[in-house]
Amino acid sequence: MEWFWYIIASIGAGVGTGLAGLSAATVMVPILIVLCPSFSGETGAYQATAIALASDILGSAVTTVTYARHKNIDLKRGWIMLVCILTMCTVGSYVAFLAGNVVLGSFTLFLTFFIGIRFLVKPDTSRKDQAAKGEKLDWKGVVISLFFGLTIGFGTGFVGTGGGMMMLVVFTAFLCMELKTAVGTSTFIMTFTALIASVSHILIHPAILLEKWHVMVLCIFVATVFSLISARFANRVSSRTVGLVTGAVLTVLGGAMLLLNFWPQISRVPLAVETLRCFGNLIIYIIPCVLIVLPIRFLTKVPSFVFRKMLHIIAFTCFTVMLLTAESWQAAALTSVTIAVQVYPLLALFENEPWYGGLFVEKSHGEIKRSLLMLFFMFAAVIAVSWGVFGNPHAAAAAILMWGVGDATAALVGIPFGRHKVKMKPINGRKSWEGSCAMLLISFMMGIVVLWLHVGYEAHVSLLYALTMAVTGTAVELFSASEWDTVTVPVTMLAAALIIL
Repeated sequence: MEWFWYIIASIGAGVGTGLAGLSAATVMVPILIVLCPSFSGETGAYQATAIALASDILGSAVTTVTYARHKNIDLKRGWIMLVCILTMCTVGSYVAFLAGNVVLGSFTLFLTFFIGIRFLVKPDTSRKDQAAKGEKLDWKGVVISLFFGLTIGFGTGFVGTGGGMMMLVVFTAFLCMELKTAVGTSTFIMTFTALIASVSHILIHPAILLEKWHVMVLCIFVATVFSLISARFANRVSSRTVGLVTGAVLTVLGGAMLLLNFWPQISRVPLAVETLRCFGNLIIYIIPCVLIVLPIRFLTKVPSFVFRKMLHIIAFTCFTVMLLTAESWQAAALTSVTIAVQVYPLLALFENEPWYGGLFVEKSHGEIKRSLLMLFFMFAAVIAVSWGVFGNPHAAAAAILMWGVGDATAALVGIPFGRHKVKMKPINGRKSWEGSCAMLLISFMMGIVVLWLHVGYEAHVSLLYALTMAVTGTAVELFSASEWDTVTVPVTMLAAALIIL
């Protein structure tokens, strides 16, 4: 299992370096010392820092080359920082060994998280007083470079992290560099600081090479590959896109690292542990689904309505995953609310990007983010009522699965094969009898599967309950507005289930 975390840590380090000039240690150190028992000894953090610094050498180097090819390095404004950081890096490394088992400071973790939030809120870093590439430093720039160069250099050697993140802040906020130029310049400096600091760590503590050489080789290779991929991506897209992606990456990495750093305190709250476990299981389920549907969307000619229903299926099956993995209804409901409040602002930030319309299929502007917000808040309400109030999670599972599968079937049958439109006034020919009949049949069958085969009700009871819920849901879906059926259909199905079960 440790090898899995080595790879995850290296991937995160590479992406952070290529996109934002983030030091590999910011990601790797907390993962190695918290999740890998072989790094839990007296010198575990020191060894983890040395491996992270070694991974930074090639990762920063290939990133620097990529940014240099696109002329996104400005040493005329960064040379003082370079000299100061290189000078203090060795001093900090030696002091770190004397200090013992130095663990990643929470300041850097909070900095990573909040810088990520900053880029999400304001991804475009261009400013009126932005310095031109190659413009010389004024006296204020010299003072700023000296102060931050000395402190960042010592901190990089001492803790092994924070240098890239702090340089990004100084270059963009104080020395007025454009984001890509700031990243390119910081990774150029980090190539040398990582080399000096890692060599210093190894010379001071040679056991790193003797005991952990295989881990070091793996981490260097994986981090370098993902640094190169991320750097090439960053230099081929607009600065706004880089800012958005950088913000998302830093926010996720910062949040994950804060979670690891404060895990001893968090683990004392049972509900927090249950919610995080439920959330983690949900993420593990969603990631493979996304990796499957993205190639389908961009590499095949699947009809838009079919792709919409694929996303729909992923969304409602999340509910089943939550019910199966949650230890309490509070954890499941809280997980659902957490996803809702995270997804909505992210989609709102990205919805004006050119690729957004190609990925999602919207019936109206903002429909996807509104639908997902309603969906996950509906999940939370259904869980709270069915499981929390009535103590019957099976009713919630039956209602959601019957609605989800039935609604998807209605679209997949009704859109291509619906020849007989429903002529009633509130519907106005928007839906077909073929689609509604398909929903009734499939949701009825799904209800039998859940109630009879999974829950264990008798066959005739399951047939009666499933038929009642299916008829109720199909009728409500027929008369509901397209955006609101996400809420109205499963809620009425649940109401019917709670009345008769």
